[in-house]
Amino acid sequence: MSRGNGLKIFSGTAHPEFAQRISDELHTPLANLRHFRFADGEIGVSLDESVRGADVFIIQPTCSPVNESIMQLLVMADAMRRASAHYVNAVIPYFGYARQDRKAKPREPITAKLVANLLMHGGIDRVITADLHAGQIQGFFDIPVDHLTGMKLLAEHFKTALYDELSRGEVVVVSPDVGGVARARKFAVMLNTDIAIVDKRRSYDKQNVSEVMDIVGNIKGRTAILVDDIIDTAGTICHAADGLKERGCARVFACATHAVLSHPATERIEASAIEKLVFSDTIPIPEDKHSGKIMQLSIAPLFAEAIRRVHNEISISSMSD
Repeated sequence: MSRGNGLKIFSGTAHPEFAQRISDELHTPLANLRHFRFADGEIGVSLDESVRGADVFIIQPTCSPVNESIMQLLVMADAMRRASAHYVNAVIPYFGYARQDRKAKPREPITAKLVANLLMHGGIDRVITADLHAGQIQGFFDIPVDHLTGMKLLAEHFKTALYDELSRGEVVVVSPDVGGVARARKFAVMLNTDIAIVDKRRSYDKQNVSEVMDIVGNIKGRTAILVDDIIDTAGTICHAADGLKERGCARVFACATHAVLSHPATERIEASAIEKLVFSDTIPIPEDKHSGKIMQLSIAPLFAEAIRRVHNEISISSMSD
């Protein structure tokens, strides 16, 4: 990792364990940075080593508390820029506000674009992220965005966990809504199986409220894998799982890249027909949200490889093959 400008990896406070996993993968220790608060709660940082001329990577998912995570990332980026870092890269495993990518109703903001503007004007030169809620968000940036995916990691898990069922053609990949069909189709290709679609109706007036209307596809007697990018309150995924079970599925599993898990997600998952819900580790899961039905796989090696390639100016397009 010594070619070109020096590599410096810094961690925010949102997910320091993830930053350490990347550091271990790259055999590069985390650089010294001190986080602190002023008396009134303002965020402060202090660099304890030089970054002059360095290729800096700041690892900070913008997860809960979302606004604090974003502000801390901006403060860190400004500190790096003012300390004469050559290049400031933001490694954002989970990109907060990604679901506010359009005007669903009149007089609504497009907050994902606002956050993109803040990051660019905050001095960030490149963003590395995973499974944006809408791929078009890359177009909100006028800087390079490397868009990784955790789908392959999750698919490899099920290739092993459901090897017998896959061999017998008993597995079906299910999209929990019409908007996720493209994602489910890619996942089904990885597992060499077919797909089904949950036709749901979402409340116009209430956020995170939906109900299953019908299932499109052959699911009776089969093992279903529900695939999504983000699970927040788990209403959609749990209603879909229960609907699949009621309509004849033998077993129901689920997976997603980002474990937002807002209340009452854990309780819903525990009470649902889902046998196992598999996430990547882009977002930390606190102790009070742990469940015997939930497991996490580390996507840190994928991000570490992306950082290595960006730093050494090697193409990363092959990583998405």
